Amino acid sequence: MIIGFTIAQTIVACAVGVLCVVLGLAGRKPNDLTVLALLGVEVLLVAQVVVAIAAPAVGNAPTGNPVEFWIYLVCALLIPPLAIVWALVERTRWSNVVLGAAAFAVAVMVWRMEQIWSVQLA
Repeated sequence: MIIGFTIAQTIVACAVGVLCVVLGLAGRKPNDLTVLALLGVEVLLVAQVVVAIAAPAVGNAPTGNPVEFWIYLVCALLIPPLAIVWALVERTRWSNVVLGAAAFAVAVMVWRMEQIWSVQLA
């Protein structure tokens, strides 16, 4: 993994989380802003898949368990689409809070993936 990309992903996911939670607590229902913001987090996760596939080929192999890393990545990829479906099916203000919680969960998972990739010893 690339530490700069990981930090950028974490910052974007936290910013989206704050945006969605604030709008949800303000009583706003899910709209294009919140749904597309979380979709942006998903796009960054797809880019992370590409980086994770290419990194070992150029000499940046994980030091931790690669199976654990990929399980985290696959689960993180599933969270935003499921939260978006929830928000579109149940269009209440709390759906925005769910979108925010999903973004925060992705931020934590991305940071954990960085730890698995570069901090642990195999």
